[in-house]
Amino acid sequence: MNCKNLLLLALCICFVGCSFQSDRPAPVVNVTTPVMATYNKGSLKSDSYLVKRGDTLYSIAWASNNDFIDLAKKNKLKKPYVIYPGQKLNLSLTSTVTNSQTTKTVPNNPPKVVSTKTKTNKKQTHTPVVTTSKQPEVAKKKPLDPVKESAYSVTTSQQDINKSVHRPTTQLPTKVSKWLWPVRGKLIGRFSANEQGNKGIKIAGNRGEIIKSAADGRVVYAGSALRGYGNLVIIKHSDNFLSAYAHADKILVKEKQFVSMGQTLATMGNTGTDRVMLHFEIRYHGKSVNPLKYLPKQ
Repeated sequence: MNCKNLLLLALCICFVGCSFQSDRPAPVVNVTTPVMATYNKGSLKSDSYLVKRGDTLYSIAWASNNDFIDLAKKNKLKKPYVIYPGQKLNLSLTSTVTNSQTTKTVPNNPPKVVSTKTKTNKKQTHTPVVTTSKQPEVAKKKPLDPVKESAYSVTTSQQDINKSVHRPTTQLPTKVSKWLWPVRGKLIGRFSANEQGNKGIKIAGNRGEIIKSAADGRVVYAGSALRGYGNLVIIKHSDNFLSAYAHADKILVKEKQFVSMGQTLATMGNTGTDRVMLHFEIRYHGKSVNPLKYLPKQ
């Protein structure tokens, strides 16, 4: 074979090789491409988790069946518990749960103070001076905060519903004094304490019906990252209680927004399920409890 034929053969091989490679493009890696978190409910059972875009400490705690306070302490996170994509969280809380629950009971049983009568009198004389001088300033500033945390615009009918509800506060209560049914409808699923059982209640309804907050609180998650829940809203009511509203059609609140009991959170739908319904959960220190023990009797 002469040189001319060898050159022609080489060109043919190169052409065929290039054509073959064009059908298998090299993967494109872009560190700025958003990666939304997706995980099944209760599926985070490993000892660690790599934070993804869309995660919050509360959604991770919810998916791993942990108390968000214990999770924050374990990972040395301070309020407002900000986490970042790529951050590795330790989910192994076996050594911290007991300690955290113990410390929560300390304020209710303060140690006795042994002191002289002179010191006691000094405390009594200084106390009214502090409270009377600072109280008026606090009272003036508090009503202005809810405006900054207001939700984005909603429809007129939803605004009318919200007008009947007292204005949300900017501080969470220390305890939940009253609970409200988030929707009215037929109960089609009850709570089960079994490991694979239903961790809340299921209420049937019609698409577009209003879902209301069961108590005063703050929105700590609003999204669809938890598989099996669809469009989900999680409300923090206190350091003890969280509630969740799943399978919503449209979410009408934003994260960090303060809401009042009875305020509109979302509309009913069937995201993540096969029928229109609301899956409602209440968790106490990260553990699912029976909502029917807290909601008023129908």
